[in-house]
Amino acid sequence: MRVLLLAASLSLTLVLLSCSGSKYYVDGPSYKQKAREYAGVYRQVPPENQGLTAVDITDRKMWVGTVNFGIRKPNYVVLHHTAQDSVAQTIRTFLSLKREVSAHYIVGRDGSIVQMANDYFRADHAGVGKWGNDTDLNSSSIGIELDNNGTTDAWPEVQIATLIQLLNYLKSTYNIPQANFIAHADLAPTRKVDPHHFPWKSIADKGFGYWYKEDELVTPPVGFESKIGLKVIGYDVSNLDAAIKAFKIHYIQENEESAELTEHDLSILYAIYRKFL
Repeated sequence: MRVLLLAASLSLTLVLLSCSGSKYYVDGPSYKQKAREYAGVYRQVPPENQGLTAVDITDRKMWVGTVNFGIRKPNYVVLHHTAQDSVAQTIRTFLSLKREVSAHYIVGRDGSIVQMANDYFRADHAGVGKWGNDTDLNSSSIGIELDNNGTTDAWPEVQIATLIQLLNYLKSTYNIPQANFIAHADLAPTRKVDPHHFPWKSIADKGFGYWYKEDELVTPPVGFESKIGLKVIGYDVSNLDAAIKAFKIHYIQENEESAELTEHDLSILYAIYRKFL
């Protein structure tokens, strides 16, 4: 594992160093300026426009700086497909102030990696959605965009191999639970379908998310409700049809337009549900 993490860190470093000489590095100063602005807020003692300076009780206010504080710790990894034609196009999108979207990483079809935000920063990748009780996945997750048009593109082995290296690094560095590697479609089932036709079993076998064994599927017990099963896994079931379709996009990967679950689909749902108990 130590060797794998070293290799992953080295490959990330090499890609980032190579990007420093690219045409996109002209936005490096903009990134640094924004980072400095946030750093300036952290350094304020006491913070301006917060608490003490915002509440008008001047005779009863005191600042005592605790030593027990930290920065954002990612607890989820959300996978996306770019729905664009190239890494270069995706980078341009993420450098657009008008688009207001981003991600922490882009993984190319050729196995390249572009990092676009510090892991500790909040990137705008998840949007409106919910997973379990978390309604702000942007604040709690790492967003990874996979270079794939979402329709006709396959998933090259080199891309998945690189993704697994990156996931290994993130999982070990931030102690992210196996269950917390999810799809954009999982948290936003009424809006998103990505990553579409993704090989989830391949990464679940490596410890990122859950899967099932076909020969271990059983008929759910009498009284098992799909709504409860989906909710336990993490889906927002306020729109049950959308939640079922998102589950099928992730685990069934056929007949995804239908909100009906066959007996086989239910046995898969029950198998995944049991992993969360």
